[in-house]
Amino acid sequence: MELADIVDLTTYPIEDPEFRATLRQSYRRDGVLEMPGFVKENAISSIRIDGLANKDKVYAKAERHTVYLSPQDPAYGPEHPRNRLVTSSKGCLTDDQIAETSALRTLYKSDIFRAFLCDVLEEDALYEYADPLSSINLHFAEQGQELGWHFDNSAFAITLMIQPPEQGGSFEYVRDVRDADAGEMSFDAVGDILEGRTPINQLDAKAGTLVFFRGRNSIHRVAPNEGQQTRILAVLAYNTEPGISLSESARRTFYGRTG
Repeated sequence: MELADIVDLTTYPIEDPEFRATLRQSYRRDGVLEMPGFVKENAISSIRIDGLANKDKVYAKAERHTVYLSPQDPAYGPEHPRNRLVTSSKGCLTDDQIAETSALRTLYKSDIFRAFLCDVLEEDALYEYADPLSSINLHFAEQGQELGWHFDNSAFAITLMIQPPEQGGSFEYVRDVRDADAGEMSFDAVGDILEGRTPINQLDAKAGTLVFFRGRNSIHRVAPNEGQQTRILAVLAYNTEPGISLSESARRTFYGRTG
C-alpha cells in the first residue's frame, strides 16, 4: 500500500512547503490542529477491521491517577488539586500487535509523512520508540470507559480517529493552564476545571481525522463513552531523539508487559 492510497493528498498536499507553513502557523497559534478526512475511508476501514479482529488481545485496565501523572504529594491534602484522583479506563493494542501490512504502519513509517510532521511541529527529526510496544498504539474505549483529566509529559501528541463513539467520548481540553517549564502548576485553575467551573473546548473527531495536540500545559481528557459502539483511536508516538524506550515500569502499567 502506497501513501497515496492512505492519505487524501489532494485535500492535504503534505509535501507542499506553503501548505506546511500554513498548518505550522495554525498549530503554533492554537496548540491543536484538526485535519478531517486526512486518511481515506478504505484505509480507515482496513485499520478498524484489523483492530476489531484482534480485540481479544487488548490489554484493558482502569487506574486512578493525578492530573499531573505523578504520585500524590504528602505536602497537600487528598482533595487538593495536586492530589485529586481521576479515573482512566481503556484497552490497548501495542505496536507489536499491529500487522506489518497495516495502513497504520505504512503511514507511521512513511518518510514523507514524518517530514511533514517535523515541519508542522517544528522539530528537527522524529524517531520511533526503541522498545517494541510504544510507537503505534490502538486504544479502545468501551461504554463507560474514559480518559481522566491530565497533562501530558510529552511536547506533542498525534492521534488518528478510527471509529468514533455513537455518543459521548468527546476530546475535551482547556488551553495553557500551567507552565510546566517554569514550575507553575496552577492549582487553582486545575481545581476550577475539576469542579466544572471552567468553560472547556470540545472536539468530536470523525473517522479519518488526524489531530495534533500540544498537551504539556493544556489539560485534557476523553469524556466517558456513552454509546454501544467502541471508540477506537490510534496514537502515533514519536521521539525527538533516537534510541528512547518507554520505561519498563511505564510499559508494565500501560500494557501489562514489557515486551
